[in-house]
Amino acid sequence: MDRFQAMTTFVRVVEAGSFSGAARVLGVGQPAISKSVAQLERHLNVTLLLRSTHGLTPTEAGLRFYERARLAIQEADEADLAARGVGASLSGRLRISAAPTFASLHVIPHLPRFLDANPGLDVDVVLDDRIIDLIAEGIDISLRMGALNDSSAVARKLATSPRSVLATREYLSRHGTPQLPAELSDHETVVFSQAGNAWNFQRDAAEVSVLVRGRARFSAAEGIRAAVLAHLGLTIASDWMFAPELADGRVVRVLENWSLPDIDLWAVFPTGRLATAKARLFAEFVEMVMRENGR
Repeated sequence: MDRFQAMTTFVRVVEAGSFSGAARVLGVGQPAISKSVAQLERHLNVTLLLRSTHGLTPTEAGLRFYERARLAIQEADEADLAARGVGASLSGRLRISAAPTFASLHVIPHLPRFLDANPGLDVDVVLDDRIIDLIAEGIDISLRMGALNDSSAVARKLATSPRSVLATREYLSRHGTPQLPAELSDHETVVFSQAGNAWNFQRDAAEVSVLVRGRARFSAAEGIRAAVLAHLGLTIASDWMFAPELADGRVVRVLENWSLPDIDLWAVFPTGRLATAKARLFAEFVEMVMRENGR
């Protein structure tokens, strides 16, 4: 039995809460996961997991083993990278989560460069607009935008983007360009359903709130982007969401004399454990890419 591999498997089982979840994270079959944990229990001569119809629960011995094993895996990862020196390539597997639209525009096009520099590394990219459980999904690093509601989150800010009212030139040529926030109530708008229909603006000391029509509401950024590019209406979005179209002029900013809060991009790491060397270096890579592209 490869003790280190079995230890890694056990840690993933505890974090995922099931054999099937760990199998999904590690990319192997569930029987292999079950067999590895059973062999580890026989080797240690102790029960690590209580199995029931409700799932898996670590025993007291299992929790103690998990904490030590988790730290050992992290320290081994750090030691491996340190031994190979500065500039050494990464190896193993890195699980990343990100919003689909942001990742498609700003991360995935640059992945070949990251992977070319690290030929021993595999990446799993989980695309989801929802905030997912990093521990349960075995995520090493999550790229998130906006305010971080969890004050205990281990996070690092990578970039900041302005937010604006945006529309296609074609929409504005048909319906006119609003000059004041109040005029937005006369326009079609594309609304992010989780944000609501109240758009808040500021200029100097003045603050204005406008209730927009919002006939088209979307639960994901991909839908908002597609709707705006179909000339359905105006929206509030970051420059990141429409970077190619802002660059070529198909989409333009309106009400530029009025400001909206900027939006931040964060690298978020699983709470309760050290960020892996792979995760930290990937965060540095994304930060560099955003800086190189002026974002």
